[in-house]
Amino acid sequence: MATIIDGYNRRLAEGEIEPDAAQRALALRLDELETALAAYRPKTGMLAKVFGKAPAAPKGLYIWGSVGRGKTMLMDLFFEATAFEPKRRAHFHEFMADVHDRIGEARKTVDGDPIPHVAEGIAKEARLLCFDEMHVTDIADAMILGRLFEALFAAGTVVVATSNARPSDLYRNGLNRQLFLPFISALEKAVEVIELGAKKDFRLDKLSGAQLYFHPIDSAAKVALDAHWKRLTGNHPGKSQTLDVKGRKVRVPMASMGVARFAFADLCDLPLGANDYIHIGHAFHTVIIDGIPILTPDRRDVARRFINLVDALYDARICLIASAAAEPAALYPKGDGSDLFQRTASRLTEMRSEAYLAGHSGGRTRH
Repeated sequence: MATIIDGYNRRLAEGEIEPDAAQRALALRLDELETALAAYRPKTGMLAKVFGKAPAAPKGLYIWGSVGRGKTMLMDLFFEATAFEPKRRAHFHEFMADVHDRIGEARKTVDGDPIPHVAEGIAKEARLLCFDEMHVTDIADAMILGRLFEALFAAGTVVVATSNARPSDLYRNGLNRQLFLPFISALEKAVEVIELGAKKDFRLDKLSGAQLYFHPIDSAAKVALDAHWKRLTGNHPGKSQTLDVKGRKVRVPMASMGVARFAFADLCDLPLGANDYIHIGHAFHTVIIDGIPILTPDRRDVARRFINLVDALYDARICLIASAAAEPAALYPKGDGSDLFQRTASRLTEMRSEAYLAGHSGGRTRH
């Protein structure tokens, strides 16, 4: 069976990635984890009851570092290569949305705390959990993570996760953070923390000098955005995801490898707010938007949402790739808030610059 290092070497040979010592070392460490998982036989059901405590699970891995270093790519190589079952791979926001749904259902039938019941169900479905982009911004998530993961780890679940922040920086400055600290403690006991210090941002390298804003909206623009998607995701197929924002569901039509793709209408025609856009900015490092139209006075609500969207992506230092009907300054020429849109147009222009992309590479740490 192919190993993780085999998959890494194949990508090198095919020119999809460049050689990097830190990436190679992590691929070898992931192979070591796969070997440990092959020898791990967690007791389940009646066996656990008859023979007692399950054998200790291998330590998982928590891989953190700046965007574009190859964290997601290597985790996905591991997930594809491992024969350990049952396993599940999910974006962390997607996983937490599922957890909240399960808690809601469990409360209908379970007396007392529903979290142990939910954790038991998850552990039966997946003994290996792989999370992309682990970060915590929502207090509703923060308040349950400690109990949830203590139960998952007690059940022998192994976790492999990627993040832009080390565990001790998760939910930093969050409300009631002291109640979140047990999760950090449980996580650090169950995983080996590895910083992927690759020498450069390979994603930035792919985008350096590239055109990121295309107009008008035509077939050539779509072809260009498709090409960026393929380049940034390694031609991985995208799938829809759901972000949980304070109990509401925000749908991401297409996502893969930390890249999200939306039609303009998905973001600005729907009644989304600033907090929704902030969550998108925390969940992905690159956002592709198809079909930004010229906005007219009767679409002032849409224009206001677009202003909020650009502000959120700009503040999060997100890489934005888009097709539009015109240059930024001509997108909202008149109407309520058109004077405020001048700043939005300026930011859209700046987000195409090499200086902005360099800031995107390592500037702002997103927790």
